[in-house]
Amino acid sequence: MPDGEQQPSPGSRGLSDAREPQDAAGGVEDAQESDAARRRRRAQFLRELHEAKQLRDRVQPRRARAARMRHQMRMRTFRW
Repeated sequence: MPDGEQQPSPGSRGLSDAREPQDAAGGVEDAQESDAARRRRRAQFLRELHEAKQLRDRVQPRRARAARMRHQMRMRTFRW
């Protein structure tokens, strides 16, 4: 399957490996590419999650303050 012809969906990565045997060099290159794509998707997800948490804290300041206080209390009672 040449590049640009068809890209597998993120969820079907394992299925395509099981159906089509690949040579060692192609499999390693595809694995590195998919790992890079996974890291990019994960980074995007974490950025959006952080942005959503900031928005929630801005919209609900009382809840955010209570969460900060609970976190501080948890950290004070944690034994190193």
